Amino acid sequence: MTTNASVPPQDAARPTTYIKFDGALGVVENIFNLTAAGSILALMLLAVVQVFGRLIFNIPVPGFIDITEQAMAVFAFLGVAYCQRVGGHIRMEMILGRLKGRSLWLLELLGVVLVLIVVGLLIWGSYYHFGRSLNLGDSTIDIGLPTWPSKVVIPIALSLLFLRLLLQAYGYLRLVINPEGTPYCVPLIHDVEETAQHEIEEALGAGDEK
Repeated sequence: MTTNASVPPQDAARPTTYIKFDGALGVVENIFNLTAAGSILALMLLAVVQVFGRLIFNIPVPGFIDITEQAMAVFAFLGVAYCQRVGGHIRMEMILGRLKGRSLWLLELLGVVLVLIVVGLLIWGSYYHFGRSLNLGDSTIDIGLPTWPSKVVIPIALSLLFLRLLLQAYGYLRLVINPEGTPYCVPLIHDVEETAQHEIEEALGAGDEK
């Protein structure tokens, strides 16, 4: 299982600026993620109105399909940077789980760099499609909703992911240079026992707060 490295206590080699940037970026990621979750809730409520309106009053929500199509970009992309931060993406860890030290950090760095290249190309392509939609005045078929607002969400969300990946690449690069250093703000691989212990500590912490 992969989880995000928590910020350890103060030490001499603590990269303060790096950690502060991680915190600021995390705030934006949380807002984006909550927006994605809110869009899912709103769409579910709209679907309930659509079903009952059609069955009981024979009055469906105008443009329900159009609205759903536009909302998909919001809840599908706004949470990707948050998921990357907490290590929530599915990864193949059969090899990484057996590595330690510089070899592990080097492979993690290479993986992040490859994803950075792919995400950079996706940002360019998605921004191109947004500009094309805006210039052509593209709209949905049923009620004529403009499609550019949903299309601009994609390059914005991917740009946030790009910044998160840059931050993690720097974090892994530090560990490649100094394998004995403390990991900061990068996803770490934990075994079952470590994961269980982490969950117990979180539960105890939540109980203490209450």
